[in-house]
Amino acid sequence: MAELTIRPGHPDFLDLPWDEPLATWSTSRVVELPRGISRHEVRFVAYDDGIYAVKELPERAARRDYEILRYLEEVDGPAVRAVGLVTRRDPDPTVEQSAALITRYLDHSFSYRELLEGAGFGERRTQMLDAFASLLVELHLAGCFWGDCSLSNTLYRWDADAIETRMVDAETAEIYDELTDGQRAYDLDIMIENVAGGMADIAAEHGIAAENADLQLGEDIAGRYRSLWDELAAVWVVGPDERYKIEERVERLNELGFDVEEVVVSSRRERLELRVKVGGRDFHRRRLRELTGVEAGEGQARQILADLYYFQANRAPGVPSHLAAVRWRIEAFEPMLARLTAIPEVDDPVQAYCDLLRHRYLLSVEAHQDVGTETAFDDWLAAGRPGYPPGGTIA
Repeated sequence: MAELTIRPGHPDFLDLPWDEPLATWSTSRVVELPRGISRHEVRFVAYDDGIYAVKELPERAARRDYEILRYLEEVDGPAVRAVGLVTRRDPDPTVEQSAALITRYLDHSFSYRELLEGAGFGERRTQMLDAFASLLVELHLAGCFWGDCSLSNTLYRWDADAIETRMVDAETAEIYDELTDGQRAYDLDIMIENVAGGMADIAAEHGIAAENADLQLGEDIAGRYRSLWDELAAVWVVGPDERYKIEERVERLNELGFDVEEVVVSSRRERLELRVKVGGRDFHRRRLRELTGVEAGEGQARQILADLYYFQANRAPGVPSHLAAVRWRIEAFEPMLARLTAIPEVDDPVQAYCDLLRHRYLLSVEAHQDVGTETAFDDWLAAGRPGYPPGGTIA
């Protein structure tokens, strides 16, 4: 008899046929959603509060996957959220169907195949590479050695004019207090090999010769990873009368989206050495949540905060930030979000709000004056709701 460990706040999943292999499930709760290639059987099940992914795998791997994902949630790491673990589905814990991991489906997400094979990927290539590199940097900052970083083990979601990435499979991962340079380099080597393999598979499926496949994609990601890591790990040396550069350094890291947990200042021969300890890449998301209670991706939060400041400057000058935030949500954000939600083709209202803000900015630049949200909204609708994904190729 199967044993279920389910976290509070989610369905009990007792109505699912745990004594059967996932591949044979015929329950009405199963829904078909796009997904990348996986070495394990994965099915999606729908409940009133959302969609969940169920992955079948041996018990030891399932427990590791569950524990790593729980740890990453505790440190606000970039991974899907584990909500349940099912064991004893088979007397032999080493067989594939002996256990199952339940995770919350990432709303509005898509697989790398939908991204790479969609129209206009060339324009989005840089976004994807930056997002993938940032994902690995964030995991390494959290002390997580992935061990199987690949395109297939990652989910993607539009985040304003950027892409958000989340780790999906953590069964090979390990957690350390801090990763060594050798461990980070090894994880990069694994990523480069896995990404090249994924690109070769796509090329083969489309009848493209191996030499014409984008086999350097992983190398490009690694280069971006090293540049970002070097900036985060850099030691800055300033003069004793240049203490203002400490604030500049913190602001620069905040612009990149990273929280700064602490700044270590060392005195060395009339010079100061600055080292920073960075946290997760969610500075703007946290700030937006603190001010308004609105949940958004990091890129979305950066853009929405700019709208809040725009509102404060135009309609609430001199009003304290916390009061202006309340007025912005009641007078600007919630009404517009309701209008966007009512549009049948809008799948992600928060992302659509960011698309509208971008459109407002472009119109204002073109007109050399502020055109206002209402004018921008009408023009945005008339123009076919331009934004991301371009052409609406990915839901």
